[in-house]
Amino acid sequence: YWVDIFGRTLWRLDPETGETWTWPTEERICTFALRGPDQVVAAFESGFVFLDLASGAVERIADVEADLPTTRLNDGRCDRQGRFVVGGMDEAPDCAGISNVYRLDPDRTVTRILDGVGCANSICFSPDGRTMYFTDTPTGQIWAYAYDIETGTPGGRRLLYDFAGQEGTPDGSTVDAEGYLWNAVWNGRRVVRIAPDGRLDRVVDMPVYNPTCVAFGGRDLDTLFITTSPLGMSEEQLAAEPGSGSLFALKPGVKGLPEPAFAG
Repeated sequence: YWVDIFGRTLWRLDPETGETWTWPTEERICTFALRGPDQVVAAFESGFVFLDLASGAVERIADVEADLPTTRLNDGRCDRQGRFVVGGMDEAPDCAGISNVYRLDPDRTVTRILDGVGCANSICFSPDGRTMYFTDTPTGQIWAYAYDIETGTPGGRRLLYDFAGQEGTPDGSTVDAEGYLWNAVWNGRRVVRIAPDGRLDRVVDMPVYNPTCVAFGGRDLDTLFITTSPLGMSEEQLAAEPGSGSLFALKPGVKGLPEPAFAG
């Protein structure tokens, strides 16, 4: 599964048959997590919803940052306990740090857990759930937070990796079964694998300018799927990189972890 944010569409692919399904949404769908058969919890641009894929019905849960007209929700996933953690972004040209990161609990309570965010990305969790990874993309830094699995609250943080002096900035991430973080580098033409201690372990060069996110899938969770975007590219760039906006896949030699479903 993946989203086309500006296309307002949720996509699904069967990697074995190549069959695809799409679900148009009433507003931009920015991130989501599975909830049950034909059910997802999603972050639309304006807030949290439940989406029934069988009927297309949308149930509003909570509006988010209605008082901030230039922000929207952007990136997130469920923690290992099934709470939906999502961060926002400011779409104004200066991408000011006015948005936040929120946790949607199974009882539908929404709690702000980080603030001062320009563009939230890279939200994912270590295999034991006790580390939460996060980046405010314009800073070019991925942070590792001590995560309280009882309360769903991030605590002290350490710098995991700094992209200073390199092409591109960190976008979406996932964690593999060995606890390494995979990150799609926006404006960077690559995907990187970072060890839990912050060491750069691997670089996968991409044929397009804008990788956006990564996720493991396939029958054995041994395929890394990579979404990409043509956003902001000129006609000349798009002609040179016609694969921009495509879904890519590779066999990295390691497996991923099953994504936790929303517990509510």
